[in-house]
Amino acid sequence: MGKIGITELVLILTIALVIFGPAKLPAIGKSIGLAIGEFKNSANKISEDIMTSTDDEKKDEKKSE
Repeated sequence: MGKIGITELVLILTIALVIFGPAKLPAIGKSIGLAIGEFKNSANKISEDIMTSTDDEKKDEKKSE
């Protein structure tokens, strides 16, 4: 479980084609792609902020010793 095979992917795309029609699918794909890109950028920024705050805490500990 967790991996999508070729059969499942074809089934999902077929259902999406029937529901949304061929004219809407490119717009939907673009929207999903942009949303995923924004999510990744936000996740990377949060990771960088955490790493920066951790590094700052380590520097403060060394200064106090």
